[in-house]
Amino acid sequence: MQVLKFGGSSVAHSDAIKRICSLLEKKPKGRYAIVVSALGNITDQLIQCGQLASERKNIYKNILEEIEIRHLNIIRELFPITYQSHLISWIKKNINDLESLCDGIFQVEELSKRSLDKIMSFGELSSSFLIAEKLKQSGLDAICKDSRDLIITDSQFGCAQVDFITSNHHIIQFFREKISEYIVLPGFIGSTLENETTTLGRGGSDYTAAILASAISASLLEIWTDVSGMMTANPKIVNQAFPIKEISYEEAMELSHFGAKVIYPPTIQPAMKKHIPIQIKNTFSPLDPGTLIYISKNTNISQPVTGISGIQNMALLTLEGSGMVGIPGYSKRLFEALSREKINVIFITQSSSEHSITTGIHEMDVIKAKAVIDSEFAQEIHHRRIDPLRIEKDLCIIAVVGDNMKNLHGTSGKMFSSLGRNSINVRAIAQGSTEKNISAVIRKTDFKKALNTLHEAFFESPPKQINLFICGVGKVGSKLLEQIDQQQNYLLEELKLQVRVIGLANSKKMYFNNHGMNLGHWEKHLNQDGHKMNIYSFMEEVWKFNLRNSLFVDNTASEEMAMTYDKFLKNGIGVITCNKIACSSDYDHYKRLKTLSRHFKAPFLFETNVGASLPVISTLNDLINSGDKINKIEAVLSGSLNFIFNHFTGKKSFLEVVKDAQLKGYTEPDPRIDLSGLDVMRKILILARECGSTLELSDIHQKSFLPETCSKSTSIENFYKELDKYRDYFFKIRNEAEQYKKRLRFIARYENGVPSVGLESIKQSHPFFQLEGKDNMVLYNTYRYSEQPLIIKGAGAGAEVTASGVFSDIIKATK
Repeated sequence: MQVLKFGGSSVAHSDAIKRICSLLEKKPKGRYAIVVSALGNITDQLIQCGQLASERKNIYKNILEEIEIRHLNIIRELFPITYQSHLISWIKKNINDLESLCDGIFQVEELSKRSLDKIMSFGELSSSFLIAEKLKQSGLDAICKDSRDLIITDSQFGCAQVDFITSNHHIIQFFREKISEYIVLPGFIGSTLENETTTLGRGGSDYTAAILASAISASLLEIWTDVSGMMTANPKIVNQAFPIKEISYEEAMELSHFGAKVIYPPTIQPAMKKHIPIQIKNTFSPLDPGTLIYISKNTNISQPVTGISGIQNMALLTLEGSGMVGIPGYSKRLFEALSREKINVIFITQSSSEHSITTGIHEMDVIKAKAVIDSEFAQEIHHRRIDPLRIEKDLCIIAVVGDNMKNLHGTSGKMFSSLGRNSINVRAIAQGSTEKNISAVIRKTDFKKALNTLHEAFFESPPKQINLFICGVGKVGSKLLEQIDQQQNYLLEELKLQVRVIGLANSKKMYFNNHGMNLGHWEKHLNQDGHKMNIYSFMEEVWKFNLRNSLFVDNTASEEMAMTYDKFLKNGIGVITCNKIACSSDYDHYKRLKTLSRHFKAPFLFETNVGASLPVISTLNDLINSGDKINKIEAVLSGSLNFIFNHFTGKKSFLEVVKDAQLKGYTEPDPRIDLSGLDVMRKILILARECGSTLELSDIHQKSFLPETCSKSTSIENFYKELDKYRDYFFKIRNEAEQYKKRLRFIARYENGVPSVGLESIKQSHPFFQLEGKDNMVLYNTYRYSEQPLIIKGAGAGAEVTASGVFSDIIKATK
């Protein structure tokens, strides 16, 4: 014999009945006990009736009338007219009984748990009655049996405890006498020996089915619900969650204890005692395999974790003090005090020194728990043998569950390193001696990120999801978005990366999309759907999303933006930037950013600060990390200045060449930064610092080629006017170099700890002489490269190459 339980559905009551009966009709011939919970969300309405009646609000009569009309419509829809009279009579009688009960509550102005149990029982009674009648009307051998005649409980209304000895006797006797093929019973309800209606609490209908299955030693218990089995995680939080095909009783108990609501722990216990398999199936997708819960399962040692679950709105209570050390009885008194107030303890951990005990409880029980614990230990607190109870709120607990965790080393390491990489701080840890469960307490705000992080670590083969928040969509930023859009398929197929742009901003607007935006239409979304840009509002939005594998990308030249990097890094969000200001600011600030990156395991990459997409910084780091010593650096680090001096051939004025360079996107938005040498000074300073120097920008020796009035110009427009005034001066510099067959190059040097920049005339024999267009070149003279320097050469300016350098840093950061 099999036991089947059908859950309450949010679909129309009549549709649910049709679906259930259709499933039953397709079952192989045999005997079935069918347990039914209230359908059509009627329980909420019934509870509302009782509450309104207790508040002396006559509205409850309107709700009862709605319930009656709904049931009468169901009867008229599902049954032929010749079959309706006795069904309508049954419904009306029960509605009258409900109204009489609510009238009594209205008079006394009190809704007791006893009365509420009786009110709520109507949902299960009516649903099971109508299903049994529909089966009979379809020609099946079906009867309806009131569970209150079989399941006997104590008088703890609201969550009654089952008397298994008496209940089992009644159940066995009934099923021996009744040989009908389909026996339909209401779930969730029982009765006392005095025939008072009781309810079995949370998950009570599943529990009813398990009680029946255990008593009759059923071959299978099927729980039909609206999901396709137990999932690897909550699918409402983790989109990638998938059904678990097989799971042991113990694993199912652990997951259900920590919030997996598909099945509740009490349901599992009676079936586990008799080794009865439990199959969880989806009423809406009956062909899905669902989840089989059994005494053993097909083991997969390489997959130690079966599921991940968690409980939100938790608080930690810590009792500690030197007076606890070596003194027995403190734990006993603590848990007895909580037990007296019926406070459920979810989590326990104790220091090995016995100096403290930490327990986790639901946040709603905190006030009650504090009062009872303070009272229990009042004397010890008064004499300062222990400290007053410490309470921490706004927490949650996550649990990684699996029978095979004990067979595979490194599971806990993988769990905590994954959390750590995403800056999720673990407040407390507990692991059972069976090694089936590792639990961690974290901030409530990290709950979603933690579940997704752990699911990715234990269950998801690539692709790895990367979430980008990008500021700056000018020449570089727009090219970056274009490149990401073009490469998405390649990244997915070859590198197994799913790169999503979640946030986007320019100087005026910011736009966010939780699912990742369509990069083909980013301008439209930013301009039409965006909100007013404010860097602090932008950061607040990023914190709210709190997504794993998040990166902040700065494509601006803004000092305000550069000064926010520390806040991103402290939140575990990597920073990718082509903005040179942060790394060339005060040395202490630069060093702090590097330290924060290491401490919070958040990448801080700025390759494009020096050579656009050229591997200048990464090569330098590789040399130093491998033990090489840098003797000297010589570099042409400004693609814009190299372009300008290569194209300053005498056919155009110096001003015209500068404007041409700016039009092509080779200069900074403010060309004074390039021509003053400030851009190159920042770059050589960054290289010097990467070599270990503690230099400041003011320590760089600069030989400016600009006239003083140009250097002191207060605006770009004024700067251009001054350049035009000195056209003869610039021609003279060029002609002098040309006379000696030399070329002008703006060179940065770092030698013997001293950095310098300036315009020089280069001979034909020097490697810099042949530099064309906007190319950069860096010469590393090191201990290993002493005879011939290591040369890095290539395009050092332009939106496209700079964007590709930023893109390259994004990909590096994912590793």
